Amino acid sequence: MVRTPTRTPVANAFAERRVGTVRRECLDHLLILGEQHATAVLTAYIDHYNQHRPHRSLQQQAPLSTGTSPPPEPGTSAVRHDRLGGLIHEYRQAA
Repeated sequence: MVRTPTRTPVANAFAERRVGTVRRECLDHLLILGEQHATAVLTAYIDHYNQHRPHRSLQQQAPLSTGTSPPPEPGTSAVRHDRLGGLIHEYRQAA
């Protein structure tokens, strides 16, 4: 649990926004069966959000990415990796 500082409504707004994003993009689509299941689901979602999901404010890069990736070669295909039973799709350039 993260406590927001007292008398700082802006901090609370950021926390509420994050909770809403996780709920809309992940938890509203799954039936959570217990604390261990919730931990596994949230860990997978947080990993995707920070390492793979493109963010507009970062020029379509992920927050923890290692920098800009080179553009794909013409004619190469992409490989899809499903996470959370197909709820999340991640794409990588095929070798």
